[in-house]
Amino acid sequence: MLLIPSHPLANIFPMIEGEDFAALTEDIRANGLREKIKLYDGMILDGRNRYRACLEADVDPVFELFDGDDPVAYVISLNLRRRQLDESQRAMVAARLANMRQGARTDLRPSANLPEVSQPLAAQLTNVSERSVRSARKVIESGDDNLAAAVDRGKVAVSIAAKIADMPAADREKVMAAAAPEHAVKKVARQKREEELADKQRALPNKKYGVIYADPEWRFETYSRETGMDRAADNHYPTSETQDICARGVVAIAADDCVLFLWATAPMLPDALRVIAAWGFAYKSHCIWAKDKIGTGYWFRNQHELLLIGTRGNVPAPAMGGQWPSLIEAPVGAHSAKPEKFAEMIEAYFPNLPKIELNRRGPPRDGWDAWGNEAGQSTGLEVGDA
Repeated sequence: MLLIPSHPLANIFPMIEGEDFAALTEDIRANGLREKIKLYDGMILDGRNRYRACLEADVDPVFELFDGDDPVAYVISLNLRRRQLDESQRAMVAARLANMRQGARTDLRPSANLPEVSQPLAAQLTNVSERSVRSARKVIESGDDNLAAAVDRGKVAVSIAAKIADMPAADREKVMAAAAPEHAVKKVARQKREEELADKQRALPNKKYGVIYADPEWRFETYSRETGMDRAADNHYPTSETQDICARGVVAIAADDCVLFLWATAPMLPDALRVIAAWGFAYKSHCIWAKDKIGTGYWFRNQHELLLIGTRGNVPAPAMGGQWPSLIEAPVGAHSAKPEKFAEMIEAYFPNLPKIELNRRGPPRDGWDAWGNEAGQSTGLEVGDA
């Protein structure tokens, strides 16, 4: 049997695939072809899927000529009525229709010239926004057939696909392989912002940091410094008044776009919020360290500490799906030492930004600077009292 080509107008719609096509083939095999296949200028204008199913089912197809005067409206009205296409799929149809220009295609014979359809008209005919059509056009013009097919199958929204089209090929493959491409797009975009911010900060003339991780030497005033100091922090290391911590020159080492991670115990929460503001940051959120040992306290036996987050400038929050839980369990170590798990979380959030840990206990982590009387080495930074 001589294979009959499909008309370009028919090809603006995606083919039926999978279970739907299998069901159509079985129906034609059992009941024959119920609706004739329309031909226009020697090509299939309507019925590509029926024609393909006839060949699959070994059933002779039946044809008739299209005798109307508007093949564009005919094809669109039939297919939109028959098929449940979402807005993204309809946008792809509209973009393909708007891309068809008279004389611009070699697969249109002279007698098959069609009227030019503008982008606004294509949007109107398919009942989608012009913005969606522009996104679909970007997808088509990217030349990525797999990406276009994903939109045609309803797997990816056209707005997301347009963002994917702007990505390098390697990032496209990674995003399309993800279970939820819409989340993967945000993750890649967030990673790019973080990398660009890191490049900018590394280029600053003076040492600046995009991440400041601080565990201040809070001085908690007990009810009585005569009888209540037996378990105070002052027994383990020198402490400072909150006003002195506020005056510390952190502003001088903070980049214009910077995130602060600040430890605080429950009774020192108001003081910690003062410090965040004094250092030039705005409070955003916090997570909780759930300890494996219970401690002291007046109202409760405390078994947790707070890690507050503040930002200045434009710092990207974690991408959707990449956030850690707000409650993080970790064992208690040496007095006031914080679990490395929290530094690992910060590294996962901001792998590229320059980082410093204030009041570090022990040698700096790889890739970090550290400051404090227990940091183990000098960084040459002056972060003393202002």
